[in-house]
Amino acid sequence: MKVPFVNIGLQHRQIKSEILGIVSELLDSGQFILGGDLVKFEQSFAQLCGTKYALGVANGTDALFLSLKALGIGPGYEVITAPNSFLASASSIHIAGGTPVFADVREDFNLDPVQVRKAITPRTRAIMPVHLTGRPAAMDDILAIAKEFSLAVVEDCAQAICSVYKGKPVGGFGDLGCFSLHPLKNLSACGDGGVITTNNDALYEQLIKARNHGLRNRDECEFWSYNSRLDNLQAAILNIKLGKLSEWTARRREIAAYYIERLSGLNIILPIDKPSEKAVYHTFIIQSGRRDELKEFLAAMEIDTKIHYPVPIHLQVAARYLGYGLGDFPVAEAQTGTILSLPVYPELTDLQVEYVADTFRKFFKN
Repeated sequence: MKVPFVNIGLQHRQIKSEILGIVSELLDSGQFILGGDLVKFEQSFAQLCGTKYALGVANGTDALFLSLKALGIGPGYEVITAPNSFLASASSIHIAGGTPVFADVREDFNLDPVQVRKAITPRTRAIMPVHLTGRPAAMDDILAIAKEFSLAVVEDCAQAICSVYKGKPVGGFGDLGCFSLHPLKNLSACGDGGVITTNNDALYEQLIKARNHGLRNRDECEFWSYNSRLDNLQAAILNIKLGKLSEWTARRREIAAYYIERLSGLNIILPIDKPSEKAVYHTFIIQSGRRDELKEFLAAMEIDTKIHYPVPIHLQVAARYLGYGLGDFPVAEAQTGTILSLPVYPELTDLQVEYVADTFRKFFKN
């Protein structure tokens, strides 16, 4: 039995006719930029996240970058984030003009508040927790540190739409929340896209202009800015997908629960929710000291797995100027040698999920 790690096409088969219908309507209307479908999507997204505002942008990296610029991040300012995320978390800080500063993570892959506190300097202006794998970071502790040192908080929610921490969705804890709508995300565009959420009136008004050249209206520009708008066509497709998101999220959690039940008792670390969390399992990452052997065994049985991510950001060539080296973040570095992501998308069949678990157990039995 083949089990691909992802199968994007399967998701669209069930909603293809709806998508083609809305595409046909939009082609006739010509409403491609900042149209009514985008307004509807933004309102629905804000409601989903429990925030006052949401605004669509071109991609998740732009969501981070524009948010940092709106907070005044630039040369001489530092932003603390995790070294084990996708590189966009750190690169957005750099391209905004700031300096990425890393703090180590805990076993759940999210920022360790103790290490965040140690990383603060007089130049620190913000903390960027990453809700990695779709599991919420320890926001109570992070917000308390931010308040103590008068720091802004930008949540990187790229992998975590619908993730809940202590009864509240991510994206509404910090000053700004940033989401990706990349085709591999839990809520995905048929292309790229991103969203920024906030409860701050002034930041919202700034960002509405910042994503659209700094324009106050069609003819008046308040400041030089960027072109980073979510296409109305993508918003229309996303409105269809929003109606399925609850079902898709529940299926991810169902698959994760099955894995946890079947794989318990093996010599591995499983990603188990705490009572205060509701993870959405963008990735289902186990940790094993025999990771490479296990990956090869699963591949031989036609089960595709991935490693998210094999090289931490502070050890990337692009980050050399920051002066970090091997050993600076021992938890994150150790995890790169043990982590393995199993398939966990809603379109997996029960037979495929059972096959993954059975094959996994067979490896450890042998």
